[in-house]
Amino acid sequence: MTKVTIRPIRPEDQAEWRRLWTDYLTFYESSVPAAVYATSFARLMGDDPHDYHGLIAECDGKPCGLVHYLFHRHMWKIENTCYLQDLYADPDMRGKGVGRALIEAVYQAADQAGAPGVYWMTQDFNTTARQLYDRIGTLSPFIKYIRV
Repeated sequence: MTKVTIRPIRPEDQAEWRRLWTDYLTFYESSVPAAVYATSFARLMGDDPHDYHGLIAECDGKPCGLVHYLFHRHMWKIENTCYLQDLYADPDMRGKGVGRALIEAVYQAADQAGAPGVYWMTQDFNTTARQLYDRIGTLSPFIKYIRV
């Protein structure tokens, strides 16, 4: 059985974090320039509460997944809300509780921060992840639009 441990991303995780995030971006047929990697990791290591937070999942002591999340204000609530932006588990670790453990760790961080609302998005074709999301969250009726 695989032992999954969730912990904050640390400076010495940069290479493994980059590998995991690159694989995540590749899954979504996307990429970012080197400057974005450097800036994003620096922000994860910073202490600005408005920047992203990151967690690493370790499977038997080896990084096998990551999550990035952000707290922000909400016009319909007094407390902040939490946006879970990126969630990724190595393909050979899927179905072993990594994604669930990462989401639950974000839920716990949100509760500790007084931000009980947590939301995220995925693409409709991400059927494997959506099986988990349907068990751990509620599908909203909102449709996302972006600037073109």
